[in-house]
Amino acid sequence: MIQTLRSRRTDEAAPSLLTPQFVAVALAALAYFTGDGILIAAVPRFVAGPLGAGNVAVGVAVGAFSVSAFFLRPWVGGVGDRRGRKPLLLIGAGLFAVSVLGYTTVSDPTTLAALRLLTGAGEACFFVGMVTTFTDLAPPERRGEAMSLASLSLYVGIGVGPMLGEFAIDRFGFTTAWLLAATAGLVALGLVLRVPETRPATMPAPARQRLVHPAGLLPGLVLLASILGMAGFLTFVPLYALDLGMSGSRLVLLTFAGVVVLIRSVGARLPDRLGAARATRLALLLSALGLATAGGWHAPVGLLLGAVILGAGVGLLTPSVFALAIERATESERGAVIGTTSAFLDLALGVGPISLGFVAASFGRSGTFLASAIVAVAGLVLVVVTRLGRAPRDR
Repeated sequence: MIQTLRSRRTDEAAPSLLTPQFVAVALAALAYFTGDGILIAAVPRFVAGPLGAGNVAVGVAVGAFSVSAFFLRPWVGGVGDRRGRKPLLLIGAGLFAVSVLGYTTVSDPTTLAALRLLTGAGEACFFVGMVTTFTDLAPPERRGEAMSLASLSLYVGIGVGPMLGEFAIDRFGFTTAWLLAATAGLVALGLVLRVPETRPATMPAPARQRLVHPAGLLPGLVLLASILGMAGFLTFVPLYALDLGMSGSRLVLLTFAGVVVLIRSVGARLPDRLGAARATRLALLLSALGLATAGGWHAPVGLLLGAVILGAGVGLLTPSVFALAIERATESERGAVIGTTSAFLDLALGVGPISLGFVAASFGRSGTFLASAIVAVAGLVLVVVTRLGRAPRDR
């Protein structure tokens, strides 16, 4: 009873998290990632349909987005430490909108892949600016919770965006889908204009510019192991759902995103309560099980169940890994560490679809999920062997 009362008093005394600035950035992120979600459903169908290309081309078109983002994120993080977070958000939303408007002129996979590189550059700027802003606004003892709540915008967008995209494609065609996604990017740009700079005015400049921050490497590798599977899932589930006789992937993607949203809202404090390292291990295990279920059970119910389990793993993983990464950085190098860690997101989202495109061509689309499950298991082994989160933190 005494312990319960103390816990309640601690929660009541905890610094506020949902400030007006926090909510404003979350709404901008919601608009941005809704546009991104539209592209998740539309790009694979556009390549396989109007452009008439195969699985490898689908993987290249989807993965090209992350190639530019991968190389830019570490550099962008350093820019955010020196120049501020708001410029990154503005540039990111603007590049996204302009590049997606360009999709309306595409008539071949090569041109689409080139425009996807520009979209990826916008993603690098917006994502690093967003995560660093949320880190600036969150009390240190609630960063895991902050990452969970902040990322709700991303996964609500992934859930709602594909529904909007497939509706637009089925009723009006791909041009309407591109215009809808670009409009979402412009809405994000307008919301960011109203958000003040969050980089602490008293924060010292970094002692040196690090293109790759060592504190972000190990968390980044762990992130890679899980997100590669999610990348393959999001790339090929729009087509695999059709293979199984479903009318589309909207129900699967909505289920996946809904579980992630549930974990990161109702279970927002799980990374802080379980401990970031334990939550990371559990997340990788769930990701592997979900992918194996989706790939091994060749039926709509298997795909849906796999989406539920994978969603639980992804819901836990990203906030936990970013919490581990932030703890390993000084205040003046948060952007650099976040940039390095998040670059592995792009490596997964870039290499994953491209490499898994060859897997799909050789073993079928379900084989991409099984291969991804093996990679998630490898990530779990890496966390256990390196004892990530348990060793003394290198500052």
